[in-house]
Amino acid sequence: MDKLRSMEIFVAVVDQGSFTAAAETFRISPVMVGKHIRQLEERLGTRLLARTTRRQHLTEIGRQYVEQCRQILAQIAAAETGAEAMRATPRGKLKITAPVSFGSERIAPLMADYLAAYPDVSLELNLNDRMVDLVEEGFDAAIRIGALEDCGMVARPLRHYAMVICASPAYLARHGTPRTPDDLAHHECVDFMQWARHMRWRLSGKEARHDGVTAESRFRSNNGQALRMAALHGFGIVMQAEILLADDIAAGRLVPLLADYVPAPRLMHLLYPRDRQPTPKLTTFIDFLLERYGPAATPPPATLT
Repeated sequence: MDKLRSMEIFVAVVDQGSFTAAAETFRISPVMVGKHIRQLEERLGTRLLARTTRRQHLTEIGRQYVEQCRQILAQIAAAETGAEAMRATPRGKLKITAPVSFGSERIAPLMADYLAAYPDVSLELNLNDRMVDLVEEGFDAAIRIGALEDCGMVARPLRHYAMVICASPAYLARHGTPRTPDDLAHHECVDFMQWARHMRWRLSGKEARHDGVTAESRFRSNNGQALRMAALHGFGIVMQAEILLADDIAAGRLVPLLADYVPAPRLMHLLYPRDRQPTPKLTTFIDFLLERYGPAATPPPATLT
């Protein structure tokens, strides 16, 4: 017999004053009520009810035990109510991880709107370019750029992560405009520190060499915003995600270059564990992100300075 069920029946016997009344409440026979009470007494090794032919009353241990049963059943009811509320309403802490540049420039500005729409949700946005283990590190979802390995995750496609090569009008006025990848050898090209030497500035097109075409960069950083600012201030040429430089290009602060040679767009996905039942907080975040960065979505402008 189920222990919690027996506790419920025991409390009902005490509250309603008889086996018969408790039996009617639970739609079982009085005999079955007696079996539940005896099971509790056998498990505890003591009598809970002192019975006579006319009436029954709680023993001293029975009085203490019935109060403990009430507390336990109340806690279980509260837990079930809370779980039902979480299934119905987005609430709780949502942990998301994303690449540093994309997360800081595109995801973070959107979070005020998401949190305003769902006031019972709190958000932790972890910006990290390493491959985070969602399950081991307790994340609800991750944004990943590049080809995916078979990781057992649900992968929802986002917009492709297209690259663009740019420089400021002031830089181009001083140094000229490169027309082919080979011209980059005579220009300042800023680099991501994470780029391996053999992967630096690997451009497409038949005129692009496969060993990188630029001289050793005099300015390198592990932060895309730092490289963007160097380009905006006229230091050199930057290759970065189009989605991060779109506002600068539209405003004329940066000029696209070598459009026929930029690398092919990379895949971008939103990942979450396959074996985890999506909660309302996660499903609302998924829908929110896909509306703005799904394959068919037009991304909102970033507020870059």
